[in-house]
Amino acid sequence: MSDTASAASLVANFQKLKAALGRRIVGQEAVIEQLFIALAAGGHSLLEGVPGLAKTLLVKSLADAMHLSFRRIQFTPDLMPADITGTEIIQEDAETGRRKLTFQHGPIFSQIILADEINRTPPKTQAALLEAMQEKHVTVGQETFELPKPFFVLATQNPIEQEGTYPLPEAQKDRFLFLIKVDYPTRDDEREIVNRTTGSESQEIEAVLTAEDLQAAQQLARKVPVPDHVIDFVLDLVRSTRPNEPGASDYVKSMLGWGAGPRASQMLVLAGKVRALLQGRTHVTTDDIEALATPALRHRLVPTFHAEAEGITVDQIIAEIIKTTKKSAARVL
Repeated sequence: MSDTASAASLVANFQKLKAALGRRIVGQEAVIEQLFIALAAGGHSLLEGVPGLAKTLLVKSLADAMHLSFRRIQFTPDLMPADITGTEIIQEDAETGRRKLTFQHGPIFSQIILADEINRTPPKTQAALLEAMQEKHVTVGQETFELPKPFFVLATQNPIEQEGTYPLPEAQKDRFLFLIKVDYPTRDDEREIVNRTTGSESQEIEAVLTAEDLQAAQQLARKVPVPDHVIDFVLDLVRSTRPNEPGASDYVKSMLGWGAGPRASQMLVLAGKVRALLQGRTHVTTDDIEALATPALRHRLVPTFHAEAEGITVDQIIAEIIKTTKKSAARVL
């Protein structure tokens, strides 16, 4: 199949996925698009929203719409790393009568992992995901076990109830391509949600995508060219979030204690390539980067006490940085 045909197939698959999810999920078009972009770029996503906004249902529905193995892990304060990765157990060989250690696979050996309420478990258990998310394998004792491909971690967390929670360490958050905010539905969408969920109509979802479709999308995305001026825009944007960078603005110095690292630039470019394809283009533009900058950066920036005291959110800081970067790019052009 030619690259042009593959690009058309990617767009068609996205439309089929949206239609399938529409049987169970009302609205949330931006969230669904960002989730698909993350999957097609080969990245993980963190979904944040107050209880009752169907974050868990969305991830479960996404798994139902794909021919991929799925496991849900409910994170709790007493969850141990071995509960995620698996553990070695002693078994007796029926033929020889000898005992030996056998590895029993944990729930992480699936293609889509729903890490539900990931901030409910201590850092020791959260760190059990680090190797799996980055290296796509798990090491137990002397052995290393490969995870199935493709492999995605889709985690949820509640931003308002912080008692008894363990905020994700920066190194853990940096491994998520996007932090996707799930907002309240509109009034019309909420009416539709009430009508659907209190009636007798079935909401079954038919699988429309395969692992091969996603892997083909990941390979195709890497072929999309990125013009030099777009790379410059990404670098200017990401580097301008660092308060210790030479030439950092007074605004950034006062609002941010820590900025985004090189992984943010990599993730932005990869995600921009997928969005360009979904928009029917064969090249990335600054519009793609601007559209995805907020979900790609919001979990990689650490605001200062001054910003928090003034009630200025990370999203507002990112919006200001984008505006400044666009002005600088316009002056260069």
